[in-house]
Amino acid sequence: MQMIIANRLTDGLVVFYTDGGGWSVDIAEGIVITDEADEDRLFKAAKSDEEHCIVIDPNLIDVAVEEGSPRPTAIREAIRAFGPTA
Repeated sequence: MQMIIANRLTDGLVVFYTDGGGWSVDIAEGIVITDEADEDRLFKAAKSDEEHCIVIDPNLIDVAVEEGSPRPTAIREAIRAFGPTA
């Protein structure tokens, strides 16, 4: 499972790509991607937002869903999502 993470260009906050095609600072609002075709389509949309100066550096990250909420599996992305004390 994956999600798309980036930084919002206006304030630098970490954001997650949502099902509605927007961005949220709340990881719970981000879309969890389980299908390769969806991954390609959604990542292209995220890259388009980068070209339109909405976000910078969108990336796919691996996540696990625990108790109904996505959590990054890599420590770096967990820190980006929840801060250093999560």
